[in-house]
Formats: sequence, structure tokens, C-alpha cells
Amino acid sequence: MSSRARAAVFSPLEPSGRAEAVSRRLSDAIALGLLPDAEQLPSESDLAERLGVSTVTVREALTTLREQGLVRTRRGRGGGSFVCAPTDAATSVLRARLLTFSVGELRDLADHYAAVSGACARLAADRADDQDLARLEAANDRLATAKDAGARRRAEGQYHLELAAGAQSARLTREEIGLQSLVGPVLWLPYSGDDAVHAACEVHRRLHRALAAGDGAAARAAAEDHVGQMFAAVRALHLEVSRS
Repeated sequence: MSSRARAAVFSPLEPSGRAEAVSRRLSDAIALGLLPDAEQLPSESDLAERLGVSTVTVREALTTLREQGLVRTRRGRGGGSFVCAPTDAATSVLRARLLTFSVGELRDLADHYAAVSGACARLAADRADDQDLARLEAANDRLATAKDAGARRRAEGQYHLELAAGAQSARLTREEIGLQSLVGPVLWLPYSGDDAVHAACEVHRRLHRALAAGDGAAARAAAEDHVGQMFAAVRALHLEVSRS
């Protein structure tokens, strides 16, 4: 995963950030795979300095994460706080979550997602280097070869995070993380089918060509089309699930 994407996890919070904001930032990063299972988190004092909050706030946030089963803490030599990444959510759970959104809410979220992805793509066309492009290509390859729905959703999420990282904007990367946490896995529910994965990989390749050519307008159009494609598929799935 791009170092810029990971850096966004530990960038300073807004001045009003409290323990809930810290725990939400870290839990989102764990859910999205930015902080993998068994990784040791920075010390409380280091986390507080990076996030721009007090050590008391960090300690409270870590307590919440321990209660959620996302972090475990070991005392003594070699101790610290370590990530406990959950297994991928079952498709049946996500299908149930899909019905908590109306079609109008999904459309609004997709519009927001398209705006963020489009901006990331346009900036990445100007700023992404060869390593950024290589990571995007690798994420697309993982999507193409993934064997189960959970692996496909993770690969798609990583692709979008790498695109945001290629834009070299910490704020856009944080926005991408937040959107993925809110609605990403639901938008990617159709990826359980091979046709949806094939279509996604094709538009990723179109986006990659635009990025490599430095064509910001074409890159933005490809990214926005991709989100529109996902929304169309999940809207059809929403209708199917609501009828069943």
C-alpha cells in the first residue's frame, strides 16, 4: 500500500477531533486494510503527536478499539497496541446493509464518490509517478485474479485508495477512506459476479492509460464513469434484494 495512503491515516485531525474521531480514523484504516492484522500501532505519545490530540484522547480511543475487538494491548517488554483485523464481512450481511439505504441515498453517495474519484484522477494525471502507476496496475491485477467476493472488494478498495494516493492529497485520501468505510463494500456487492469484475477491470485500464498519458480530463471522465457503472449495478441489486 502506498506510503501516502498510510500517512493519511496518521495525519492531524481537525481541531475539534475527539476520542471518537481517533477511534473512527483507526477503525476505518483497519477495515480497509491500511493497517493490517498484527501490525503494531505507534506509541500513545507518538499517535497523539501525529494526530494532534492529547495522550488522554488517544488512550480513550484505544480503549474503544479494544472493546470493539480491533486492537489488543500487550504490557511489558515487546508490548504495545496491535491491530486485530476482522475477517471480511459476509455477503449476506452486506446485502442486508444495502437495504438500509434508499436508492436516492445511494445515488447521492455515488455522486459524492464520483466527485472525489474524479478529482483524484485528474490530479493523479499530473502528479502520479511510475511507482503510483505500478501500484494501480497491481491492484487491478489483484481484482482480475481474485477468487472470492471478499478478495474482490478488498482489491477494488485498494485500487481507489491508490488512486487517491496518486493525487498526493492527504485530504482527498482521507475522504476516500471515509467514503469506503461508509458505502464502499455496498457499492462493490455486484463484484461477486464475473461480468461486473471484467467491466471494472476494463475501465481501470482505460483510466490507467489516461493517467500514463497525463490526460487529466480523460482520467476524470473514466473515474466518474466507473462510479456510475458501480451505481447502476448496485441499484439493480437493490431492486433484486428488496423483492426477495
